[in-house]
Amino acid sequence: MQQITSMLIHTNYNLRFHNTFGIPAVAERFATVHHPEELSVILAAAGNPQDLLLLGEGSNVLLPDLVPGLVLLNRIQGIDIVRERPREVIVAVGSGVNWHQFVLWTLRQGLGGIENLALIPGTVGASPIQNIGAYGVELKDVFEELEAIDWRTGKKQRFTAEDCQFGYRFSIFKDKELARKFYLSKIYFKLTKGHHHLNTSYGAIQELLDNWQISEPQPADVAAAVIEIRRAKLPDWRQLGNAGSFFKNPVVDRDFFNNLRTDYPQAPSYPVDEQSVKIPAGWLIDQCGWKGKRIGNVGCYSAQALVIVNYGGASGQEVLAFSEQVAASVLDRFGVVLEREVNWV
Repeated sequence: MQQITSMLIHTNYNLRFHNTFGIPAVAERFATVHHPEELSVILAAAGNPQDLLLLGEGSNVLLPDLVPGLVLLNRIQGIDIVRERPREVIVAVGSGVNWHQFVLWTLRQGLGGIENLALIPGTVGASPIQNIGAYGVELKDVFEELEAIDWRTGKKQRFTAEDCQFGYRFSIFKDKELARKFYLSKIYFKLTKGHHHLNTSYGAIQELLDNWQISEPQPADVAAAVIEIRRAKLPDWRQLGNAGSFFKNPVVDRDFFNNLRTDYPQAPSYPVDEQSVKIPAGWLIDQCGWKGKRIGNVGCYSAQALVIVNYGGASGQEVLAFSEQVAASVLDRFGVVLEREVNWV
């Protein structure tokens, strides 16, 4: 163990409890950062930024047995209202804040905008990288700007929504070069106060609200419905290692989908634009017989085929190999390419 100023740089550090798959990967070096000011120390310790991996809650990564270089655990905290307007507020949030705890904070403050994103695992800093989304809402809908630190110079830089180039589960920070170039330290959100248009049309949200006899729901009601739906579909990663949805929902053109409907009349879809639709990846995987199927220590969750789980003892390579078999079967049967949502390090 090496100490640099107030920070400890651990060697051969087990990351099992820092990734939701529960993979017992070993980091060559490991440190935790609590304040942006500590990054100058990290910059000196890391050497080449290409040898640095940033982890938040480890909820969207699949790790190999050995992670070379320096693994940095992000624990930068802080939630502050920095600007207030008649109908909205701008909130600055430290990138190491737990995402779901931030959602709960907004609900306690009577703020709306991210109630549909409740219970998504991970940190606030990961939310713009992935442009997280659920139940009809995406991060980009409430994004104001972010503050990032350039690994090469240590200087702060601001990124607007336009700079981030948000797309479906995408931002410019998904690019491997940029991912190793900038450390996202603070995210600014534009949230609503008072009357707020609620998105209850996606999934079973409205059905649940009706069952609860809530005719005039508030953001907290929508969040409660989302939490119940997610808990019914997704296993608790503390009990069964997983990273939520393993694949993105593929987007195909409408002609392709219409041809698919000839053989599969019940195939579900969601419109993207006039030319294309989104097919639920879980449905495709389920049709190929993977739901509940297990090979060794890895399998598809019995309640949701889109979730790949570690039943215990699996390596990252085992999970990756299983996912490749799933994707190959979907391609063979439907001619649809599945793209991983989970990042293989």
